[in-house]
Amino acid sequence: MSVLSLRLPNSIHRHIKEIAFQEGVSINQFISSAVSEKISAISTENYLVQRANRANREEFTEILSNVPKIKPVNGDEL
Repeated sequence: MSVLSLRLPNSIHRHIKEIAFQEGVSINQFISSAVSEKISAISTENYLVQRANRANREEFTEILSNVPKIKPVNGDEL
């Protein structure tokens, strides 16, 4: 495990301390979890951008043309 020295504004530190206490975790656990969530969000966004760049509109349109033209089930209209 690595050690990281981090400077935070007092207001952010206060909020982290309050939330970590409410959640029943240490400040280190809270920050570790928050950083992990951010890494996951960025990784997911990068993955989706890469997938979108490989997309082919003609293939997409062809696949959609195979969807049957039926009325939606009641409640699924929106």
